Amino acid sequence: MPEEYADSALKRMDMGKFITAGEAAGMIPENAVIMVGGFMGCGNPHKIIAELAKLGTGGITLICNDASMPGGPDGDEYYGVAKLIHNRQVKKLITSHVGLNPEVAAQMNAGLIEVELVPQGSLAEMVRAGGAGLGGVLTPTGLGTIVEKAGHVHGVIEIDGKSYLVERPLRADFALLSGYRIDRSGNIWYKGTTRNFNLPMATAAGVVIAEADHLVDIGAIEPENVMTSGVFVDYIVEGGRADG
Repeated sequence: MPEEYADSALKRMDMGKFITAGEAAGMIPENAVIMVGGFMGCGNPHKIIAELAKLGTGGITLICNDASMPGGPDGDEYYGVAKLIHNRQVKKLITSHVGLNPEVAAQMNAGLIEVELVPQGSLAEMVRAGGAGLGGVLTPTGLGTIVEKAGHVHGVIEIDGKSYLVERPLRADFALLSGYRIDRSGNIWYKGTTRNFNLPMATAAGVVIAEADHLVDIGAIEPENVMTSGVFVDYIVEGGRADG
């Protein structure tokens, strides 16, 4: 096949992956379970979250490393997923850290949100297990504490004389990711620590939507530098960042 026809075929094939941030947010129904990549807002897909906040879609179960924080480097009053918390769109939060967002404690004490705190390493492994199709994760972290009674813990098991918690795997209806560079097939390169939870969450949801800081042509990301393969990405939102 001549090269120009091959390029044209690839473009037609990939066009179906491209949606706007508003269309991405509109795909998410009430009471959905969503994973959002990021760490204190770094690596959150900010445009998709902003559109979801505008829609006011409620009853969300949010799986995220943290609840972000009021204020951020983008100048918004609420940064990243903190918008969803502030709007009371989240009914349940499965996370490892909420200390920098005081609204979480206020809503929890008022009975407006259920918070399930999971040690960060355990949370990452539970997401990874969900993506890999594993039955759970074994960890000694949390033994002998109130963690044993948490909803994500299946029980305690003993192996070779040592006790472990059996943590349930985590999956979601949607995973909302952010990549610094994403090519037209959905292959993602994350900059610095923004790879954080984006990497395992790409494998652990029914629908994966990735917001590109920079949309690049196929081949612009060297194969050995692809961190999330495009086969995991269902839709791409062009974030339109201007910085290099």
